[in-house]
Amino acid sequence: MALFTEKNAEKQLNAESGKVHRADLETLLERQRAIEEKVKGSGKLNRFSADIKLMFAMIRDYWYGNYRNVPWKTIAAVAGALLYVLNPLDVIPDLILGFGFIDDAGVVALCLKLVESDLHRYAAWKDHQDAQNKFTHSN
Repeated sequence: MALFTEKNAEKQLNAESGKVHRADLETLLERQRAIEEKVKGSGKLNRFSADIKLMFAMIRDYWYGNYRNVPWKTIAAVAGALLYVLNPLDVIPDLILGFGFIDDAGVVALCLKLVESDLHRYAAWKDHQDAQNKFTHSN
């Protein structure tokens, strides 16, 4: 029997994303470094480092009004997953060696699966913006 199933991940992600309000995005952005450090220090979550950086970039651009071509449901899911990672006392407490990050990884993986197309669209938009900025600054 699996310690943390996709059904458990879905339940946790729905619970977290349902509690997210726009004001929570600012708090989440302030805690980005803490979440990234936690991810870096965990074998289970470390494989999601690049995705988590992209998730934070999307939330930041959404928060500042630079990118709004994404449904609130996606923003709430991403924020909910990241807030779940931040919580050390979630379904499987992070202090339990070897198992503490299994639920965090499950919630992040499910979130990525659910928001994949929105995240890809954002990444393409971001690449386009970066290319435009390079072109503008080189002239």
